[in-house]
Amino acid sequence: MRSLIMNVWLSLCSYRAHVNPAVSLAMVILGKLPLKKFPVYVVAQFLGAFVGSCAVYGLYYDALMEYTNGEFAVTGANATANIFASYPAKHLSVLNGFVDQVIATAALILCILAITDKKNIGAPKGMEPLCIGLIIMAIGVSMGLNCGYPINPARDLGPRFFTAVAGWGMDVFRAGSCWWWIPVAGPMVGGAVGAGIYFLFIELHHQEPEKQEENNVQDKYEMITMS
Repeated sequence: MRSLIMNVWLSLCSYRAHVNPAVSLAMVILGKLPLKKFPVYVVAQFLGAFVGSCAVYGLYYDALMEYTNGEFAVTGANATANIFASYPAKHLSVLNGFVDQVIATAALILCILAITDKKNIGAPKGMEPLCIGLIIMAIGVSMGLNCGYPINPARDLGPRFFTAVAGWGMDVFRAGSCWWWIPVAGPMVGGAVGAGIYFLFIELHHQEPEKQEENNVQDKYEMITMS
């Protein structure tokens, strides 16, 4: 639930702002974002997630202290590190977790590209952020069982670094058989996969404007003659 609220909120507040490195990578692959801007975006994304974690920690400091008595645990019944970053369920293997993140992020990228593609029907103007938020909610409901569907390297690694220095220690990187790299590498691969699929099966087949206009005129002519 925490991941669901955070991811949907980020999507609503950041339409076209690329707070997700996987989305930025997909845009680079499709030529919609200059490569030289990619590192700047990624650094800003990770810093933003880290600062956001500081804000959450400060806002709920008293609640954390009351619940944990000042002893922050990464795993176990009283674990609180999962408030900030994702951790795998007991049944999840490393390979399955990686595949989970590739599929979930690729689905997200495909939907974002379909919604924002000006040559596609897309969503009604002004409704794009809401549609993307609903898509993230759908991904969370359907794919969140394994690990809470991080689907954003910055949103997971930035807060994980924060917990490492804020009292949870280096166990945040060792937990779940060194799980930490899965929510980083998996979404990046998923972003590239989603971008490749969209380009090969949709964007590559867009009609040229002149040809599309001719087809529209022909369709209108056929409708008139049929009536």
